[in-house]
Amino acid sequence: MNKEDLTNIILNDMSDADIEFIGDSCNLKVSISSEHFNNMTVIQQHRKVLSLLKGNFESGELHALSLETKIK
Repeated sequence: MNKEDLTNIILNDMSDADIEFIGDSCNLKVSISSEHFNNMTVIQQHRKVLSLLKGNFESGELHALSLETKIK
């Protein structure tokens, strides 16, 4: 899965998200800030993002991803 695909999946659900990628496909970290994270704990924020990518993890298209989330 490439960065553009990840960006599109996230923006489809959180259109205001600012997304930054750090690293490469073997050690990829994504930093996301969005107003959608208001009133959510960090764990809830991560669960939200991971739920968007669930199918990609299940198919093996995506196997590892570090997350950093914050309220915009």
